[in-house]
Amino acid sequence: MAYDKFNILTSTAVPLPIENVDTDQIIPARFLKATERKGFGDNLFRDWRYHSDNTPKEHFVLNNPIYGGKILVGGKNFGSGSSREHAAWAVYDYGFRCVVSSFFADIFRNNCLNVGVLPVQVSPEFLDTIFKSLEQNPKTELTVDLPAQTISIAGTEHSESFAINDYKKDNLLNGFDDIDYLLNIKEDIQQFAQNTPL
Repeated sequence: MAYDKFNILTSTAVPLPIENVDTDQIIPARFLKATERKGFGDNLFRDWRYHSDNTPKEHFVLNNPIYGGKILVGGKNFGSGSSREHAAWAVYDYGFRCVVSSFFADIFRNNCLNVGVLPVQVSPEFLDTIFKSLEQNPKTELTVDLPAQTISIAGTEHSESFAINDYKKDNLLNGFDDIDYLLNIKEDIQQFAQNTPL
């Protein structure tokens, strides 16, 4: 199994109401030397989180102890820029299992889905409601229901549906990456090959 299965996630959230967050801001290029997925979370938003002397920037949300959880809520056009898959690795390695935005760059969205991070695209109005709820109460919980494809704000009537590719949804529910999926249907592939004339 490539990652933990994703079913229903209820968690507090970290708000990052900044538009056009690109992959170089998510994980700066100087940290792309490693080829394994481990350790990238330490440098998630590195230049926003730390001063040049490696001391934390107090104003940045990841350094604010009142916010936490497994859901990152970003502004419009999250994950734009270069196609580096390390950005999705950093998000997952930090501990986020879901990113919410009103728009995702396609490559970043797919990279997230490949490593077990669910990108939930909502309307601009619903995203604004989430940000306001978190501002009023940092302990506000969001519930992301993958089987039902809904996201809701706990304790309120605010809820919205989201779209996801059926194949990627099935993989997330099972904790599969693309290789795991193929291994899971190995017998079907072998049977097809045996029954298919050359």
